[in-house]
Amino acid sequence: MQASWATAGASGTWDWDIPGGLLHVDARFATLYGLGEGEARFGLPTATFFQAIHPDDRARMRIAVAGMLAGAETFSKEFRVIAPDETLLWMHGRGQTQFDAADAPLRFTGLLVDVTARKRAEERLRIAQSAGGVGTFEYSDGFATATVSPEFCRLLGLHPAPILPVATINLVLTDPHGPKLIPDPQSAAPETLDATFCISRSDDGEARWIARRGEIIRDGDNGGYRLMGVIYDITAAKAQETALRELNETLEARVEQALAERSQIEETLRQAQKMEAIGNLTGGIAHDFNNLLTIIIGNIDTVSRRLDADADPRARRAIDHALKGAERAAALTQRLLAFSRRQPLAARSIDVARLLAGMADLLTRSITETIAIQLSPGPDLWTVEVDPNQLENVLLNLAVNARDAMPDGGALTIEARNVSIGAELDRTDAYAVPPGAYVRISVKDTGIGMTAETVAQVFDPFFTTKEVGKGTGLGLSMVYGFVKQSNGHIMIDSAPGAGTTMSLFLPRQEIAGDADEGEDEPLAAQQGRETETILVVEDDDDVRTYTVGVLRELGYRVIEAHDGTAALREFDRQGADITLMLTDVVMPRMSGHEIAEAGRARIPGLKVLFISGYTRDTIMQDGKLAPGVDLLSKPFTYTMLATKLREILDRPG
Repeated sequence: MQASWATAGASGTWDWDIPGGLLHVDARFATLYGLGEGEARFGLPTATFFQAIHPDDRARMRIAVAGMLAGAETFSKEFRVIAPDETLLWMHGRGQTQFDAADAPLRFTGLLVDVTARKRAEERLRIAQSAGGVGTFEYSDGFATATVSPEFCRLLGLHPAPILPVATINLVLTDPHGPKLIPDPQSAAPETLDATFCISRSDDGEARWIARRGEIIRDGDNGGYRLMGVIYDITAAKAQETALRELNETLEARVEQALAERSQIEETLRQAQKMEAIGNLTGGIAHDFNNLLTIIIGNIDTVSRRLDADADPRARRAIDHALKGAERAAALTQRLLAFSRRQPLAARSIDVARLLAGMADLLTRSITETIAIQLSPGPDLWTVEVDPNQLENVLLNLAVNARDAMPDGGALTIEARNVSIGAELDRTDAYAVPPGAYVRISVKDTGIGMTAETVAQVFDPFFTTKEVGKGTGLGLSMVYGFVKQSNGHIMIDSAPGAGTTMSLFLPRQEIAGDADEGEDEPLAAQQGRETETILVVEDDDDVRTYTVGVLRELGYRVIEAHDGTAALREFDRQGADITLMLTDVVMPRMSGHEIAEAGRARIPGLKVLFISGYTRDTIMQDGKLAPGVDLLSKPFTYTMLATKLREILDRPG
């Protein structure tokens, strides 16, 4: 018998003498267990059978052998053996019991087959299936169970087991009346194993899509069959398939939408190009106007200063009226510059109550008589640091919008209050205000109000609810930009038929400065010194002539240049004798900024005063004057120029 087992690929054989209590083994068994030939030749204690078995498998094997000694007929078990060199091997033990005439067990014989290679291959396959998300199954026709892999169980949300009832497997299907994942016993063989199933995982109820693939092995003699196949998760692929189908179904609608959006974008682009062109045109016109107004206001101011005290009162009044008219034209020009966004922000401490009071006449002229206007500044308002001119423009813009929302008349209220916003407030609103101390300026109307959809878009560039040609859609965008540039926030409260409230939250000035008092009081002109030389660079001959005349009247030594090239020649000729350069900003070929850089390269520490009615980015940063830049806006008067020059010249360094 041992010879026949040897040819069967056995790794060792044993013969257990049950009545004698001895274990006889062959040389291969002895080598596997680390026994000497002498020990194996005369029989071993039966406990020797268990000494090389892995401790974790030993109890299980003792129970199985005990069954054989008690009369069981066949033995077939897989277990681990620790070889003498500490190698872990997998063995398949197969044996049988022989009985005497009285059916008492006499001998328990068997062989060991090394299945280590197969076990390792199975483990690699299990790891690969788990990593790849592939579960395997095997089913034979007529059986109520199927052999499955751990990954099969995991995919279905079932507790891992090598064999599962077919009914348990099919319970995960969401369609109980549809095709089965594993055929019910006695069912006919399916036409193919290629199918997909929607399941509800047994453990967590999650809906998933599973694909089944495999082979049907048919028994031609009795009509039976066997299934060997795999399953894997295709939920992601199904989702992509659904999305693609929906995409194709909505293709026509999306094409129409894309064309509509393209048309809208083209219209927006045309509007933007138009506004940019208007802005450039407006800025250029304002520049020319400011040059003219510099000449007009300057010469009127000169005549006024030279009138004797006993001059004709009518001449004095005429000159005063002419000066006021020119100043109003200058204010209008400044508004044009603000529209074209060519005016840098000049932030300073502002008393909001005084600013509102100063706007009363302007608001009255801008709003129709059918609308009642109420200004309500609160007590003891904190100061804020903003550009007052721009804040006036913002409030006027909001007031005009409120007027347009009340075509049949109503009430317009502008109120200002100190508010402290805490961290406990809900901040889910898109325009929510962070915690802090603010001066809140609210512009309220009793007009037609806005829907939530309109409120959501109201600050979008080019969005307008007005008729074509009645609004640019930039007003509230500019309001929003100014408020944000001033580190503030804006909120809207509106509903159809309930009016609108626009609230500006401007941060309280942390270190309160002296609030702006509005118009500056007339200052006494401060004279220059003969030792101070000023280089005037101005391409407009009339403006340059007026400016040079004022400087000489103030007592300065003056050199003039009509462009950058002439200015550089004077730098090379006069050198360090030049105390200060007074230059226009916008000029042909070389800008005032470029001339200033060239001058300071020749004369380190050269002081520079820019004069312009149309600034450009060369002397600005983020819409504000760059640090260390001195600017006197056109038009300017004798006193304004004299005061600014002394401020710069008397500054240390």
